[in-house]
Amino acid sequence: MRLLIDNATVWDGSGATPFPGKVLIEDKRIAAVAPQAETLADAAGAEQLDAAGKFLMPGMVEGHAHLSFVDTARGTALGELPPEDHALMTMDAGRMLLGAGFTSAVSGAAAKIRLDIAVRDAIDQGVIDGPRLLAASPELTVTGGLGDGRRLHLDLQSFGVAVDGPDEVRKMARLCLREGVDTIKLNISGDIGTESALSDVAVMTDAEVAAGVEAAHTIDRRVAAHARASAAVKRAVRHGVDIIYHCDFADAEALDMLEGVRDRIFTGPAFSLIANRLEAVRGDNTPRGRVLSDRLKALYDASCGAHVEMRKRGIRVLVGGDYGFADNPQGNNARDLELFVMHFGFSPSEAMQAATRAGGEAMRRGHELGLVKPGYLADLLLVDGDPLSDIRVLQDKKRFAFIMKDGVRYLPCQGTPHVRRLH
Repeated sequence: MRLLIDNATVWDGSGATPFPGKVLIEDKRIAAVAPQAETLADAAGAEQLDAAGKFLMPGMVEGHAHLSFVDTARGTALGELPPEDHALMTMDAGRMLLGAGFTSAVSGAAAKIRLDIAVRDAIDQGVIDGPRLLAASPELTVTGGLGDGRRLHLDLQSFGVAVDGPDEVRKMARLCLREGVDTIKLNISGDIGTESALSDVAVMTDAEVAAGVEAAHTIDRRVAAHARASAAVKRAVRHGVDIIYHCDFADAEALDMLEGVRDRIFTGPAFSLIANRLEAVRGDNTPRGRVLSDRLKALYDASCGAHVEMRKRGIRVLVGGDYGFADNPQGNNARDLELFVMHFGFSPSEAMQAATRAGGEAMRRGHELGLVKPGYLADLLLVDGDPLSDIRVLQDKKRFAFIMKDGVRYLPCQGTPHVRRLH
């Protein structure tokens, strides 16, 4: 396949000013990028597509995907889904993510051990359409931690697997690695709705975190952590965690530590879930509603403060918003870029770089993903509109003239959350 995209407004993902230009695609890769006035001799015989000035940019990367979190209202509903049904629903979420302009995804956790693995492999083999995926384990948590849905006499499964002590962490991590995950997920802190482990508390010990990291790093796999509490952030940095999600309550010492390893680690706020849940509890004057509202407001304020500071310090922040809950459904992932601009002080270009160039680096493929550059994979979006002027353009799927992954063009199917291939 050879395709010349002519007369486009090219934004290459580096932060440079866009320019009128043309891009030659050969098979899965970008063969050449040139200003519009330049003639590309190598383009002879290629199919020609007149972009008519539309905005051409790299495909986006979801940095905190939960494809198997299928918009349920409670975590234990995920445990009730039979694996066969759950796999089909996870595949469907992948198609929705591709249709939202995300051609790659770093999973933040799977609801069952093999869900991400099976869907990743099916996508790679061309059996189903979806973003290229780095598969994650379920969330390894502690008894009573976030994701432990069990109660006495009720063995309710959720999105977490409870492991206590370094030996249990190590054994479960090794099991997940044996099955083929790319990332081990550790829940070092709690969260606002987990009464036995709230978001400002680090419940996983140093020894437990160290065991999970050792198991993964021994075979060159990565570790991601749920770390809202400042102590959890510090614990993650000390023990070599690679992707540290949330970081909401990071204090000055924690921010200094993150800055000190900014060339090694990635962070991701997953802020959309906070914003949506805060909006959902407005006006709820029940005792539970008031408690939840107060916790969410504190989390909201802390997260904004922390991520404004992270931007100033040059810490890599990934787009990715914990999509997959009933109040934060799959397919709306491009809203994250608007939230980065509204709440964290990012410019539209900076938010888009977080979703492209930084995302490619988080995929461990910064040499071939996230930029419009010769030799890079042909993951591209052609957009009718200028997201640098209005970042919300990327939330309107009708604006995508095409979504390209590995040189294959897709169109969002109007009226559905899915995509169809263009031949």
